[in-house]
Amino acid sequence: MNPLYMHEAESGATILSSIAITMRVAAAGAALTPEAIETVSPERGWVRVAVSASGVCHADISTAAAQGFSTLFPVTPGHEVAGVIAELGDDVEGWSVGDRVVVGWFGGSCGHCEFCRVGDVVHCARRKVPGLAYPGGWSESITVPADALARVPEGMDLFDAAPMGCAGVTTFNAVRHAHVRAGGTVAVFGLGGLGHLAIQFAAKMGYRTIAIARGAERAELARQLGAHHYIDSTAQAPGAALAELGGADLIVSTAPTTEPVAELLNGLRVHGRLTLVGVDSGAVHVPAAQLVLKGQVLTGHLTGSARDTEEAMRFATTTGVRPVFERMTLEQAGEAVARISAGAARFRIVLDASENR
Repeated sequence: MNPLYMHEAESGATILSSIAITMRVAAAGAALTPEAIETVSPERGWVRVAVSASGVCHADISTAAAQGFSTLFPVTPGHEVAGVIAELGDDVEGWSVGDRVVVGWFGGSCGHCEFCRVGDVVHCARRKVPGLAYPGGWSESITVPADALARVPEGMDLFDAAPMGCAGVTTFNAVRHAHVRAGGTVAVFGLGGLGHLAIQFAAKMGYRTIAIARGAERAELARQLGAHHYIDSTAQAPGAALAELGGADLIVSTAPTTEPVAELLNGLRVHGRLTLVGVDSGAVHVPAAQLVLKGQVLTGHLTGSARDTEEAMRFATTTGVRPVFERMTLEQAGEAVARISAGAARFRIVLDASENR
């Protein structure tokens, strides 16, 4: 180990100092490349975190492409970050150097708007997203607002914790906030980074869980995750197949496509809800009369706050919900993006930012 890169906190945790390796896109069309940067002490109200693990989300594909008109370079993606606090800015209370934390898609808010005042911080118009509002977590070090921190519970590994900041809290909230009746049926469309967690959460919450994905070969895997039934969407229309199984009180659509939504509505029970989590740039065309006559709801869901992430992690720790992921080095971030883009990743990819320390 190079002593320039670390020191020991009172807790015994290895804390990054001085120099950090960071994956950056320097200009439009440029590749992700590692750069050694000097860390800077956090400003008032912010915290610097020594990153151990950083997840790769489907949304990171566009961030890494860095092609938006308003993109400010250099760009460092990453919004599923787990590590330990290395340094506190002034006026930060309730946290200590060495605390294990997660920073997710929610990376801070204004704290005083209408939404923030009622606790709906993810819909704050001035919310911050790591990788977009400030450099993200594909780095050995990240500096974030203190209100973005979620405490990792004992019993959860930091590599399991990282995906909880986006994929975990998103699916956890999508299921629990639907208020499905006790013993009800939850269907999950898509068996990827989001879907494999949604299946676990739904099953552990006590719901009859139905997984929907492409290919008969994924049936056994879905059952290992907790699904009670499996529908192969290449063999039969999934909405019609759901209806044959009695229908679903909730369908969580996690696949990044809107094309199947209209047909999926056929699988909802009366007063059922279809929640969109994964989407593309397409439009949704639905039979309005069906929604009215059956009292059904088609809605979208974004993610969750730092507090929601803590609750998702505590629930996961208690019930055994865990992400399934491939581990890659920080320097392999570009390869990880390519695997996610091609649909080749096994559910999730987590970058190891601690390997060089």
